[in-house]
Formats: sequence, C-alpha cells, structure tokens
Amino acid sequence: MASSSGRSNRVEVPEAKAALDRFKTEIASELGVNLKEGYNGDLTSKEAGSIGGEMVRRMIKKQEEEMNK
Repeated sequence: MASSSGRSNRVEVPEAKAALDRFKTEIASELGVNLKEGYNGDLTSKEAGSIGGEMVRRMIKKQEEEMNK
C-alpha cells in the first residue's frame, strides 16, 4: 500500500527484487548493520537510512559510469 507521499516499497522491475535484496544485505554488512531476513522494524531510522542512502549513492555512481562510456 502506498503512503500518502506516493512512495511505496514496490520494485519497478520484479525480476530485480532478489538482486536488490542481495545488494541491501551486502551494504548493511559493510556498514555493520545487523539486517536479517524478513522484518527489520527494530532498526533505527539512522541505520535504515544509512543502508538506503548508500544503495542510492552506489546506484547513481554506477549509472554515471555507464553514461560516461
């Protein structure tokens, strides 16, 4: 269900869900955040934000590299 801001956790390309989950787990591990399978409601906002922020930074960097080829 979408929030009032129009955002949701929907994956735009369903085939990419498993890869995004692996990517999220990898980032969490590198940041020292204990991310487990399933529900992670015990994470602080700072921990969750650090994972998402780092994922976005790396995806942007990869896209910029692709655009410069």
